[in-house]
Amino acid sequence: MKKEDLLKKVVALSKRRGFVYPGSDIYGGFANTYSFGPNGTLLKNNLRNLWWQIFVRQREDVVPLDGPILLHPRTWEASGHVAGFNDALVDCKECKARLRADHLLEEALGIEVEGLPLEEINRLITDREVVCPSCGKKNWTEARLFNLMFSTKLSKTGEENSIAYLRPETAQAIFLDYKNIIDTMRVRVPFGVAQIGKAFRNEITPGNFIFRVIEFEQMEIEYFIHPSEWNQHFDSWLEDMMSWCDKIGLNRDHLTIYEHPKDKLSHYSDRTADILYDFPFGKSELYGLAYRSDFDLRSHSEWAKAKLEYLDPKTQERYIPHV
Repeated sequence: MKKEDLLKKVVALSKRRGFVYPGSDIYGGFANTYSFGPNGTLLKNNLRNLWWQIFVRQREDVVPLDGPILLHPRTWEASGHVAGFNDALVDCKECKARLRADHLLEEALGIEVEGLPLEEINRLITDREVVCPSCGKKNWTEARLFNLMFSTKLSKTGEENSIAYLRPETAQAIFLDYKNIIDTMRVRVPFGVAQIGKAFRNEITPGNFIFRVIEFEQMEIEYFIHPSEWNQHFDSWLEDMMSWCDKIGLNRDHLTIYEHPKDKLSHYSDRTADILYDFPFGKSELYGLAYRSDFDLRSHSEWAKAKLEYLDPKTQERYIPHV
């Protein structure tokens, strides 16, 4: 069976058996949104509860948090999301299709172009005469950056902070409450903070069922460590993540550990490893592990003018933990 046919069967079976329904189905659907039906809700809750049991309740070094979806707008300036959380988009002037420029070029030319400047993207599209996959024409707009965060207006109009963002990740709430957790729970480095919650990304999705959608749920842990010990913790967490994949029944033959090249790392990361799964539509990221150094806490410390140091009660050493 062709992989694309397999995916269609999975989609049809999921609806027929009450696992996943298309969002707003009676209105003809709403792109990249889905409802989890009765069986899908039970399955998702079982998965979430198992994760919580293994990574929170059975560990003495991880505590839970349930942070808000709406955070202070300056959070996203400090984290780099306002300036850097963008995709390069192009529109076909003929059929009005809107596409991610890097995906368009990677599929058309078979080369990886993530991170290229807009000028280079435009040059490649023109010089290589890239055609629209929808209509076959070559009439493109200039590539432009589009921020992936959903914005909303608060009722306190006219004030500086009247615009807020739906969080594109759950991690930042953890960093904002890091000091509160240290002060109230008496945790000691190394320790982790776990959170399960909704995140939102206004991105052009490839339409691979529920794999990448604009509203989704993340299960995430930020683990705070001494700067000198990051290597050992990184390896340990990668092993724990692979064990989790075994626990939920994933075939290791379908899993690949992908180390991000240095020039492809996110702005906050010094090392990132993804666990890729061989889906019917190809290998894509299932889980990610990133060594974020002290980027987040140091950045929030500077923007908020707050002391986010940790004092080791044994050695009396003061430092900003790495993550």
